[in-house]
Amino acid sequence: MSVEDTGSGTDAHGRVDLPGADAGEEDPLALRLEGLILGAERRYTPFQAARSAGVSMELASRFWRAMGFADIGQAKALTEADVLALRRLAGLVEAGLLSEAMAVQVARSTGQTTARLAEWQIDSFLEGLTEPPEPGMTRTEVTYPLIELLLPELEEFLVYVWRRQLAAATGRVVQAADDEEMVDRRLAVCFADLVGFTRLTRRMEEEELGELVEAFETTAADLVAANGGRLIKTLGDEVLYATDDAGVAAEIALRLIETMANDETMPELRVGMAFGTVTTRMGDVFGSTVNLASRLTSIAPKDAVLVDGAFAEELTRTGEAPASEAEAAEAAAAAEKEDEEPPTYRFALQPMWQRPVRGLGVVQPWLLTRRPGKM
Repeated sequence: MSVEDTGSGTDAHGRVDLPGADAGEEDPLALRLEGLILGAERRYTPFQAARSAGVSMELASRFWRAMGFADIGQAKALTEADVLALRRLAGLVEAGLLSEAMAVQVARSTGQTTARLAEWQIDSFLEGLTEPPEPGMTRTEVTYPLIELLLPELEEFLVYVWRRQLAAATGRVVQAADDEEMVDRRLAVCFADLVGFTRLTRRMEEEELGELVEAFETTAADLVAANGGRLIKTLGDEVLYATDDAGVAAEIALRLIETMANDETMPELRVGMAFGTVTTRMGDVFGSTVNLASRLTSIAPKDAVLVDGAFAEELTRTGEAPASEAEAAEAAAAAEKEDEEPPTYRFALQPMWQRPVRGLGVVQPWLLTRRPGKM
């Protein structure tokens, strides 16, 4: 925000305002909450904080904006913790551990992720308070003791989950075949989309719609995690996940459809998946493989999974699915003749009509289903 502004909140670009210049106009409870959470009092203007951290004002501004904080002019609104954060980021650059551009990316990815987490947490915690602890207390008055109790526990839990996720991500990098795979990797990329969501938004109440979206995202996130996938992001009526293994991706997709089909309150689902080289940046995925998975989702029938040719080929290569039912029958007959166990295919693939896909040329989709008895 500009130097004349004194409020706080989120601007049109999703940046979070740091407190304004005139503390006297701010809510006393808001100031108490800030002090409780930050554990320090306001001491510095942005210029003073940058000078104390030993960095230029230009670099300090880049870091703060990357973390999601809007400009505050030269209001005295920063604490010792802000100075320490600047000093640490700048120190990583000076030591040669991070380039300046990479340090800005670290600030941006951390800011974006934690901003969403913080918004979700405070909304959820306050929503869960159906009755105030004392008669006549407002929700605002409830916030301080709630934060006071939760803050240390949530901080410890956040660090624990972050370390666990960092260990998993590092393990995937170490297992990559070569350095190029650390950035450009072969993955199964999958979109799952609620059918008719736009129509639902017109006839459902906001609260009811919110509950439906939350139930969908929770179901999807749980199934993806439990079966070894990685949830990339949720987009309200759509989720994007990725796996290193096409068989794992296929299992998750079919379980998603089966689970949703058993819930009468949920609309139908459609899934599109593609397998190929994917570029990963800041936890997201990019490239033609991602675009193809998205296009397949848009043309998939209700409660069905469409995959591209590379995905189908990967399933047949790994023995998860036969190239055709005729091949499956031949393999079973050959095994019986040799008195051996027949192949145990988990999935079936059915070629669909080739069709042009915008920006990707003519595509051969395959319908993925589960073979009988292979739950």
